[in-house]
Amino acid sequence: MNAQQQENLKKLPQVHRLLESKPAQELLAKHPKPLVAESVRQRLDALRAHVRNGMVGAFTFDESRFFTSVSGAMETAANRRLRWVINATGIVIHTNLGRVPLAPEAVEAIQEIALGYSSLEMDLENGRRGSRYAHVEPLICALTGAEAALVVNNNAAAVLLALDTFARGGEVIVSRGELIEIGGSFRLPEVIASSGAKLIEAGSTNKTRAADYENAISESTRLLMSAHPSNYRIVGFTETVCRAELVALGHDRTIPVLEDLGSGALVDLADLNAPHETMVQEAVAAGVGIVTFSGDKLLGGPQCGIIVGAREYIERMKKNPMLRALRIDKLNLAALEATLILYRNHPDQPDRIPALRMLAASSMDVGVKARKLATMFQDVDAYTTDVINGESLAGGGSLPDNGLDTRLLAVSSTQHSANELSAALRANNPPIIARIADGQLLFDLRTVADEEIAEIADALRRIAS
Repeated sequence: MNAQQQENLKKLPQVHRLLESKPAQELLAKHPKPLVAESVRQRLDALRAHVRNGMVGAFTFDESRFFTSVSGAMETAANRRLRWVINATGIVIHTNLGRVPLAPEAVEAIQEIALGYSSLEMDLENGRRGSRYAHVEPLICALTGAEAALVVNNNAAAVLLALDTFARGGEVIVSRGELIEIGGSFRLPEVIASSGAKLIEAGSTNKTRAADYENAISESTRLLMSAHPSNYRIVGFTETVCRAELVALGHDRTIPVLEDLGSGALVDLADLNAPHETMVQEAVAAGVGIVTFSGDKLLGGPQCGIIVGAREYIERMKKNPMLRALRIDKLNLAALEATLILYRNHPDQPDRIPALRMLAASSMDVGVKARKLATMFQDVDAYTTDVINGESLAGGGSLPDNGLDTRLLAVSSTQHSANELSAALRANNPPIIARIADGQLLFDLRTVADEEIAEIADALRRIAS
């Protein structure tokens, strides 16, 4: 960067200074502060990139012209169907609302890679073509203890790739009690069929033993599979195959074992006052050859499917031509790398991951936020409020039989029914999504950021007036 470029960069004001200007105040009178701040930040980042990437000569920062550009960008954003919303449902991993928020570091990584070219498939050390998976494979292996790793665009793709690589034209054995269906009509039997493999069911719905797997093995068996029950539980008179038993059986018969963990926790949720969920490290340490899990659930990263396990198995999947159709894109890869670096560099600070921070929040913490919201519109006669006990959900098929104690702000209106209030909030800018129960609108602020609380209060005020 030359001296002129450095001088031009110095002329660009900081975000907080711009937000204090008159044009910014005019925008803030019409739009939520987080939206204005983010729009200003994005336009400023674009200017910085323009300066760094070859702006020639001196320039003068024009505040009026800058905010005209910001206003235009915000109008364009308001017309988009895919929009930022406030999640006041208390469901942490909300599939309909985009699963989970990313850590600021992951958002910054996406922005950096999106604004220009990147080293996606170039080895900068030797100048030759590289592998996109090399950016995250060492991190994943270090965190999970696996020999090798691979990343695709979601966990369904990870399962499909494993099945296609190892079981096409052969048989895959799965416990009858694990033939799951999850959101979006993802049915394991249909995925197995799509991979070209034949499903062999072992055991019964409520009881499956290692002997059931062993009795089902034939000359055509290519894979032994275990699937996390995800969004349901079978309770009562039940029995499942111990992971160690299945691994031992696979080793004795020289048949790979695939375990689909689904949510993919990298930390012990019990340490966060949430129910324990099988960690990826546990499956790897038990010797499971192929382990698949999601990046955008309990891991708290972007949408992707992660595969870890024995090097020989991962290398075979990397050579499968199907991988090209399932590969992860550069933006999700950037976000995943940044998220994994947080896990590596801050192992004692899981709250840096928004999803984990929300899961760990106590009912007392949520109650403080609920009472804060109530006081912000307590002078509006149209509403009555009450802070009550309730239950949050992890969501996304995670921890289905374990709710999280929470505190809810129950809101009733003399002007509108709960359904009418809910519809008005969805029409707000930004849209606000809450729950309805017993004729009341319920706000669970476990999933609401501190800076979003005022947005909810302002929206309720506008609806009442």
